[in-house]
Amino acid sequence: MNLEYRTIVAMVHLYCKKHHECRGRCCEACTELLEYAKQRIEKCPFGVEKPVCNQCTVHCYRPDLREKVREIMRFSGPRMLGRHPFLAVRHLLRSRRYSGIRSK
Repeated sequence: MNLEYRTIVAMVHLYCKKHHECRGRCCEACTELLEYAKQRIEKCPFGVEKPVCNQCTVHCYRPDLREKVREIMRFSGPRMLGRHPFLAVRHLLRSRRYSGIRSK
């Protein structure tokens, strides 16, 4: 499983657990969203050079699902550092790389 997909899975699980009160597994709606996300990530024209979603020039998701993913990311993003530090730090580093900001 690639890191992009692992990141979205972690974010959806955090969101679903809190908002849908699921235990262990995601609800049906979140599972369907993850399947859709997996398909979109696999078909990404940028491949391994894919920028982070908010800096991408291509909108992978349908408008309704794009808004749902934004909602999930807004909720889960701040919580990722405590629950999934590797994925969170990797995402932050990639955001800096694609925004043109370089570490010195």
